[in-house]
This record gives sequence, C-alpha cells and structure tokens, in this order.
Amino acid sequence: MENDLIEHAKQVLRDNDRGTYTVPTHGLYPFQWNWDSALSALGFAHFDEARAWTEIDTLFENQWDDGMVPHIIFHQVDEGYFPGPDIWGTERPVPTSGITQPPVAGFAVRRMYDRATDKPLATARARALLPLIHAWHQWFYLNRDPQGTGLVAIIHPWETGRDNSVDWDVAFQRVPTEGVAPFTRRDTTHANPAHRPSDEQYKRYIWLVQKFRNLGWDNTKLHDASPFRVVDPGFNAILIRSCADLAELADELGEPTIAAQSRAMAQKGNAAMATLWSEEYGQYLCYDRISGTLIESPSVAGILAAFADIPPDKAAALTRRIESLAEACNYLVPSHDPRAAEFEGLRYWRGPVWLIVNYMIADGLKRAGKSEMVDRINADCVRLIHRSGFAEYYDPITAEPCGGAHFTWTAAMVIEILSTQDVTV
Repeated sequence: MENDLIEHAKQVLRDNDRGTYTVPTHGLYPFQWNWDSALSALGFAHFDEARAWTEIDTLFENQWDDGMVPHIIFHQVDEGYFPGPDIWGTERPVPTSGITQPPVAGFAVRRMYDRATDKPLATARARALLPLIHAWHQWFYLNRDPQGTGLVAIIHPWETGRDNSVDWDVAFQRVPTEGVAPFTRRDTTHANPAHRPSDEQYKRYIWLVQKFRNLGWDNTKLHDASPFRVVDPGFNAILIRSCADLAELADELGEPTIAAQSRAMAQKGNAAMATLWSEEYGQYLCYDRISGTLIESPSVAGILAAFADIPPDKAAALTRRIESLAEACNYLVPSHDPRAAEFEGLRYWRGPVWLIVNYMIADGLKRAGKSEMVDRINADCVRLIHRSGFAEYYDPITAEPCGGAHFTWTAAMVIEILSTQDVTV
C-alpha cells in the first residue's frame, strides 16, 4: 500500500513538472515558488537526481544581484494569478516578486548531496550552488538584521509562507489600506474562499507591495521602511539550520571560508533564539520588532523552531507542547492551537496541518532524540494522505482537504517520509 502511495506521489510531481521547475499545483499557483521548489526537490531526488538538482538550479538562476532569492518566479504569462508581475514591477529579465521566502534550500541541498547515488553529479551541482546559497544567507543578516541581533525579520507576511497566521493580526493592523486600487483576486476562484486569507488582509498585503515598489525594491531601505517587521522563530530556525548545513557541506567541498562564515551565522542565530522563548506558552514566540514585544500567539512557528539546534530542554518542552496539542485535535501538527479563540481549522495558516511543516518539525525532533513523537507525526502525515489525498493542507480535526489539490510539496514529503522512515499507521 505504501509503495502505491509513493508511486501516486511521483505522478503528482511529474504532472506539475514544467521541465526545469515545478508549479505547486495547476491553476491556483501557476509559477515557481521558492521554498516549494527546494522541498519538492527532496522528493524528486528519490527517483530522478538530475531533475532534483535542476529544480534548485532554476531557482538560483533568478537570484538577485544583492543575493536575495525571490519568492515567486514568473516563468510564463498567466493572467489567472494575482498579484502578477505588473503589480510587483521588479523589472527583472525573468519577472519575479520582490520579497523572499524561508531559505530551506541550504538544508535541501546538503541532504540531496549526502544521499546522492551519482556523487560526481552531486558534487558538481552542489559546488556551483554553494556560493549562491551562502550569498542569500549573508543577504538576510545584512538586510533583515541591521542591528546585528542574530535574528532576521520578515517585512511581509508572505515571506514566511504563513500568510494569514494569527501571529500577524496585531502587528498587521499597522499596515494601512489607503491608496490600494481595487483588485480582483484569483485565488478564490481556484479554492474555497473559506480556506483562504480575507479580502481585508489582501488589501494590506498589496499596500506593502506598493510601498516597496515605490522604494525601487532597494533592500537596504525596505526593512526600516516597513510598518510590519516581525521576527519569526520558525523562519529563523530554517535559516539557522540551512547555515549550519551549508557549513558542513562547505567543509566537505573544500570551501573553508564559506564553512567558517556559515557556522558563525548559525551559532549566533542559535544563541539569539533564546530571546524568543516563552515559559508561559512552553514554546518560542514571534517578536514584534516595532513594539519591542513578544507576540502572544501559540502558533506552529514556535514549534518549527525545533528544526534548528535548540537546547535539549527546549526540545523536550516542545515535545510536551505537541503532546498537549494532540489532546485537542486528531492530526498533528496544527498551525494554531485548536483551543485558542482565533483557531480556524480550514483557513490556510490559522489552524490547518501542513505536511512540509510536519516534516521539518519531525526532522528536528529526530535529531533531538524524540523518536516517539517523530513516529506520531509521520504516522499522522500518512493517515491524512490515505484519508484525504494530496491536498495543500488539512483540517487537523476532520482531515478535510483544503486549498489546492494534487499538490507538489505534499507529494514530495510523502516520498521523503515513506522512503526514509519506518511509518506505522
């Protein structure tokens, strides 16, 4: 049965393959997305290593001169998506958005290299990617941590990939909506509007895009100019883990300077993560850089922090936190606590389960020796697929499939989990 699941998952990746990149799913997301591609490459790597490397290569072919890797690459015209290239106005040879996404590529490339059966191919491709990924990591700390705290801020909710998280509700109120021209959303024609962010949130998303566009997409200015500057522990954990993995990869490939710089960034970030810990919530919290306060929102971001090298006592506390969440839902790990008043089991990042987040949490907890919880999370992932197919995300109580169907990174995670873990459902 599990072999059938893997074969079905491979077909999803093939169906969404556009030759040199994949789309997350037909219709709803018709372009290349940054962290989708990096995580999807992990799935491809189990049955087509060359294609997996091409996925990452295509992403970095569109890296900006300052080191940023944009969150969307508009490889072809598609009028069915909003906001398209005309709204972003980044004026790139291949149009892109002007913001970034969680930098999971360093982790993915290191994992692909370590597992590669075609080592000459992996060595050549990883060696070429190494300085590009390193430049992206350096860009983060230069442009999104101007005070040198060791933690980077996001300046638009879309950058985290957790667009409408409860984490942003208060801070996002500082973003005005005046001057945003009327627009027609396309996402709600491809997915149930009850599963998507609200129109009011979209106005604020677009206001930020217009603000940054008016500043010429100058990344030396955008951080301080944004009325939304939030330090996300999950986002930072991904960056820290990718820096640490890149350091190991650079050691193997004989690049000591990149190794030393990457290791230093990871170590500084790991130390700074302690400032985001909340004893009250038993997890890490987001931090509002403008108000100077932790955001009291029990979201999955603070649990995703396990992806980095957090202290053993914190890994144990996060495991207890997940055990507590398991008492309130049927499938782990919900993107928001089901007992919180703001929880919405069907609406994007305000409650649903996402397999990619489950995968990263489980990977971090496995390194911390929390095998029993890892097994539970992996089993829930497979249970969701059996129950509801390869959806974008799922209600953590009912398992209702939400968002896009036939979804690339969900399929990639199924291949990755079933090919590397013993899963008992």
